Amino acid sequence: MIITEQLTKKYNGTTVLNINHLEIPKGQSLGLVGNNGAGKTTYFSLLLDLIPPTTGFINNNDVLVNESEAWKPFTSAFIDETFLIGYLTAEEYFYFIGDLRGQSKADVDAHVSQFEDFFHGEILNQKKYLRDLSKGNQKKAGIVGALIGNPEVIILDEPFANLDPTTQIKLKKIIKDLAEQNGVTVLVSSHDLMHVTDVCERIVLLEKGEIVKDMVTSSETLKTLESYFAGTVEI
Repeated sequence: MIITEQLTKKYNGTTVLNINHLEIPKGQSLGLVGNNGAGKTTYFSLLLDLIPPTTGFINNNDVLVNESEAWKPFTSAFIDETFLIGYLTAEEYFYFIGDLRGQSKADVDAHVSQFEDFFHGEILNQKKYLRDLSKGNQKKAGIVGALIGNPEVIILDEPFANLDPTTQIKLKKIIKDLAEQNGVTVLVSSHDLMHVTDVCERIVLLEKGEIVKDMVTSSETLKTLESYFAGTVEI
């Protein structure tokens, strides 16, 4: 379980995130939605200890994130291309991640082979550095790399951006299977309301750094969110 308490982040006196309490049970798929500046990436950055909180804390499976690194072996993420190592090929990158997570090359090969259809023949055996791949293919490599080692918590920031429709559909199945079949806690932020409501069983709506709605996904959720962002209804 991930527990957030009295969490704030301020820059030059301006509060960009203020979450009093948020609990995410183990095995839940949770979507973060909101306009630019809502605090989605800030929350993920705090969850990954990339930035320190101003006040409060995040507890990831009984580990205080900003006080211990014991959460790292069971937590993985892909936020953007800065998480990649541009001068490596995809294969070299996967082996590097596998080594960090105690996986042999055979383990990594077995893992990666499951995603050949997702890669669509554009990632492996290309003799290309990651920095030379398209944005979409960089994202595919980063997402699959984040799944190496069977992490218990996976954090994906805007995973559907830069992907073609076919790959988006495949990614939705991957995310659903992680939570529903493997009991992985999956956190997804996205501007694509349709995709995030398709894959996440719970949606948290952020506005100016605060939670304005926390809802279980239903057949009405997408319509409700669209109306909110269109300014035709208050939540």
